[in-house]
Amino acid sequence: MNKFLTIVSIVALSLQFTSCKSEAKKEEKKEVETPIEKTAPFAIKNATNSINFTAYKTTDKVPVKGIFKKIEITSGGEGNSIKEAMNGAEFKIPVSTIETKDNGRNLKIRKFFFGIMANTIDLTGKITIENDSLGTAEFTMNSVTEKLPFKYDIKGKVFSMNTIMDINKWNAKSAVDSLNVACKDLHKGADGVSKTWSEVTISVTSTF
Repeated sequence: MNKFLTIVSIVALSLQFTSCKSEAKKEEKKEVETPIEKTAPFAIKNATNSINFTAYKTTDKVPVKGIFKKIEITSGGEGNSIKEAMNGAEFKIPVSTIETKDNGRNLKIRKFFFGIMANTIDLTGKITIENDSLGTAEFTMNSVTEKLPFKYDIKGKVFSMNTIMDINKWNAKSAVDSLNVACKDLHKGADGVSKTWSEVTISVTSTF
């Protein structure tokens, strides 16, 4: 009889142990689900964005091309169409991401141009689409916010905008002069005059 009771006890303990293991396995399978971030059909942050600029030196207005390698969308930037995504989008461009394919020039622009401006670690702005071809950007640089008009078009899934910026409107003449002093000989033309223009051509392309 004692032997029988011992066998029954062993079987009962085995079943209890197996049940505990099964429950543990079930608990192990429970995983925390990460919410999927949903975006509208068109989102600037998911597009391929290219920010190009052309500055000018010497009295002959020789072009110096460059890009900003990074843009951050800080608000908006999504919509059911490209036009809707662009309208109202707020952005931030770190000036440290400037690239002109010349390390020495990159350093001088960051130090002697942006470096002497007020609160210009980033360039910021908000885009407003006015009609099917025109828009404005409330552009902030050197602690000054001014409206920068631009022309744009949309072809397929590509948004392109172009504008000419006069840096003096952002009270940045001293920054232009500072850069010209730092690049005096490099910005000197055949006439012997060193000149850095305050005009900068900007073109932006976003491919969705």
